[in-house]
Amino acid sequence: MSAAVTVEVGLGERAYDILIGPGLLASAGAEIGKRLPGTRTAIVTDENVAAVHLDTLQAGLAASGITPAVITLPPGEKTKSFDALQEVVDGVLAAKLERGDAVIALGGGVIGDLAGFAAGIVRRGMNFVQVPTSLLAQVDSSVGGKTGINSPRGKNLVGVFHQPRLVLADTGVLDTLPLREFRAGYAEVAKYGLIDRPQFFAWLENNWQDIFAGGPARIEAIAEACRAKADVVARDEFETGDRALLNLGHTFGHALEAATRYDSARLVHGEGVAIGMALAHRFSNRLNLASPDDAARVEAHLKAVGLPWRMADIPGDLPDAETLLGFIAQDKKVQRGALTFILTRGIGQSFIAKDVPTSEVLSFLEENHPA
Repeated sequence: MSAAVTVEVGLGERAYDILIGPGLLASAGAEIGKRLPGTRTAIVTDENVAAVHLDTLQAGLAASGITPAVITLPPGEKTKSFDALQEVVDGVLAAKLERGDAVIALGGGVIGDLAGFAAGIVRRGMNFVQVPTSLLAQVDSSVGGKTGINSPRGKNLVGVFHQPRLVLADTGVLDTLPLREFRAGYAEVAKYGLIDRPQFFAWLENNWQDIFAGGPARIEAIAEACRAKADVVARDEFETGDRALLNLGHTFGHALEAATRYDSARLVHGEGVAIGMALAHRFSNRLNLASPDDAARVEAHLKAVGLPWRMADIPGDLPDAETLLGFIAQDKKVQRGALTFILTRGIGQSFIAKDVPTSEVLSFLEENHPA
């Protein structure tokens, strides 16, 4: 195994490491044991991930004398639900784990968010370890402590902040990802360049093929994305300030996910973010904040890597613009009914825009609606 790259999330006494590199599933027991000696664990995973990676993780834990309980759930966004949360909580309690023990999330963003929420509320807070198996989870959802489930009224509306004690981002597992899922995760990688790292975005434009092929650029891209997120989380752990910038593309994207009823056959989270980022840049141009050339550049890169970039790329019919606006009004960034968006003045120049006029958003949605 080549040496892993380490990125620290600096949160004082609650600081933790993100380890990035191949072969980390096999060394999971040793890495967890260094930080949580004597801990007992429960693995939360889904059926698809378990079929490919559970045995490797269990063997890695067994090498350090750890025999975990295993809770296996159906795959997909619909698993981020109250029913699944109840199943995880019951499984952890049935295993008689104590507050000092650990819940391990083995999976993508859905499993990480759900397992982290359970760890945050069982016994008023247990240790939590993220073992993300998708690119999206490795660069985004596994880092920063945001956990939760969906409501029929919107995405991620129920949850807690609960930081992990360790993140093990095994880059080798990404070779088993379907191309569509890898592309969806790549949208979150590109997001960090578009927020405030224009040189990183330019580097991605030149190196994305090596990232997709599993070359050296893959580990560097993941590490740089994690550094970007770690910097923001260290400044604003509970999203009271500029951490909201990490939601670039998410206000539109979450609304589209809710509009498709979280049907992954039609739209997965990273695809929603990709369309949302393109819309955010196009909307910024509409408001005379940014050049149309910036929006075109974002759209061209998303198209080059095979991601959707407009609402018309979503299969099937979408609700009308007013219904989409209703989903946006449920966004977590709404304050006293005022719409908040992450907009941009150019590539890598994103900012938080409060009190965005509802009429402007509605007109923009009507203009960009495929119908």
